[in-house]
Amino acid sequence: MLILPTRRQVLGGFGASALTLGSGGAYAFFIEPRFRLALTRYRLTPPGWDPDLHLRIAVLADIHVCDPYMPLDRVAEIVAAANALRPDLILLLGDYPAGRKVTWHRVPLSDFARLAEGLRAPLGTYAILGNHDWWDDREAMLAGKGPVEIRRLLEARGIPVLENDAVRLVQNGRPFWIAGLADQEPFVPIGSRRSLADLPATLAQVSDAAPVILLAHEPDIFVKVPARVSLTLSGHTHGGQIRLLGYSPVLPSRYGQRFAYGHVVEDGRHLIISGGLGVSGVGVRFGVPPEIVLIELGGAAPAA
Repeated sequence: MLILPTRRQVLGGFGASALTLGSGGAYAFFIEPRFRLALTRYRLTPPGWDPDLHLRIAVLADIHVCDPYMPLDRVAEIVAAANALRPDLILLLGDYPAGRKVTWHRVPLSDFARLAEGLRAPLGTYAILGNHDWWDDREAMLAGKGPVEIRRLLEARGIPVLENDAVRLVQNGRPFWIAGLADQEPFVPIGSRRSLADLPATLAQVSDAAPVILLAHEPDIFVKVPARVSLTLSGHTHGGQIRLLGYSPVLPSRYGQRFAYGHVVEDGRHLIISGGLGVSGVGVRFGVPPEIVLIELGGAAPAA
């Protein structure tokens, strides 16, 4: 016998569904992007890396400073959390301002740079630029050249910004290189797909056999990264900002899920894609909370 639901049961079901959707929406729009802060750890010794070179790296990507999603007090919280990890090195992977779609009130980039100056690591803090760093500076886009505003501000605070540059560092007597690419999508808002990234010229600056860490805001260039690079670090995708059961419905990558998020290994080459910290396009995060990435390279660290 078919038993039909009563009017009260139907209305109650609609009410429960609405409450669930409303609660989920509130979480995705308000709680996860603004109040959650995850720590994602990776420990590896990729090919070409000296196993006796122990390096602890804090990675901050896609901060997208703005009100209400990334106000200055939230930036200060992230800086304090990164410092508390006691990294040897801090790397910033680009996209410091937010786009107009999620910015209710603009936060001055000079104030953001002042807080970024508070990042502390024995080997320093190094940065690259992302697409939004160009898109936020229309004069630089129209001129077709930088430096963009955020580069000037960060460097004035003592944070080097790498655009097709390589820097040799030494940890406990063991050298390695940080190579930072310029952005791959700097002029999209004015109708140009021209990239500023020059991978061959950047790696040509590596003058010895020490291992290389490559910083590239957009992960798509990984298909061209040679085995000479031990590890590539990227952001940009935000893990899709919405991630369900390991799947991101929308991704700013030509390769779809291939370079969505996390640790990718292809042909022995290693890429780590951070889910980032801020929001872009829409003020939502669900299933991919804002994260600080902590990478520990080399074998087990020696006992203190």
